[in-house]
This record gives sequence, structure tokens and C-alpha cells, in this order.
Amino acid sequence: MTAPTRPVCVLVGAPGSGKTTIGQGLAETLGVEFRDTDADIERLAGKPIPEIFVDEGEAHFRTLERAALAAALASCSGVLALGGGAILAEENRAALVGHRVVHLSVELPDAVKRVGLGVGRPLLAINPRATLKHLMDQRRPLYAEVATATVVTDGRTPEEIVAEIVALLKR
Repeated sequence: MTAPTRPVCVLVGAPGSGKTTIGQGLAETLGVEFRDTDADIERLAGKPIPEIFVDEGEAHFRTLERAALAAALASCSGVLALGGGAILAEENRAALVGHRVVHLSVELPDAVKRVGLGVGRPLLAINPRATLKHLMDQRRPLYAEVATATVVTDGRTPEEIVAEIVALLKR
């Protein structure tokens, strides 16, 4: 019998924290697959996340997100990036217990530079800067709750961040 598949590392963080960029670089460095639950959701739904929000609403999206997270935790053996709001569901936070979870921490100025002001991000469509600040303030304690490590991304290159995570994973 083979051991269950587990991600090498799960990345969480606010929009603009670098989950996709860092995740892809980390996976390449480690020689493992990169998987993003947002991409899984889009594939499953057959449409982009903004359309899911408009057509079916946030509650439906969060249902898809819970299912995508559970499936990914059970089948991903590489680096797994979660959508910024995945940690809102208590069920998702509980599912992360026992995994190596890295919180990519970002402050508002860097996040705004990285995400722009809401293009393709349904929760940032109205008053994006204020909304992003609110989301970050609301979610920061939840990221801290699930994280086994926190890596500050502000003012740093993806290569520097990847190197720090690789060092953390060797401990």
C-alpha cells in the first residue's frame, strides 16, 4: 500500500502576495508539480472565477473552493497555492492542520502594485484599495492560524522568497 499523497508545501496569502508566482518558482526549484486551487475551480466550472461570482454568486464559488481544496490536499504531491479567501471556511482551515503551510505576507502598498486595482478579481471590483485593505485585515489572523511559517514578500524578488521557503522546508 502506498502512502497518501500530500503537498510538499501549501501557500496561503492575500491577493498580491505572490502565491502563483512564488508557487511556480518553488515547484520548479524543487522539481515538483505546481497546482492552484483557483485554476482547478475554473477547470471544474468551465469558466473564469469572475464569471462564477456573477453567474452563481460567492456562496457557490466557496462551495466549489471547499471541494477543490479537499481534492488537491488528497492528490497534490507538489506545491499547492490556495485562493486568497480559502481560509475563510473553518472546514478548510481544519483540513490544513498537519500540512506545511506557508503564509506569504504582504502589506497593502505591495499588494496594490501586484494586483492592480481589481481587474479580474471579483471581490475587488468596487473601491478596490479599501476593499483589499479590509480583506487583508479580516484574513490576516486566519492566515496566521493555519501557517506553520510566515514569509514576508514586501520589496523582495521571487527568487529571494523561493530561497527562503526552500530553506524552511529543509528544517
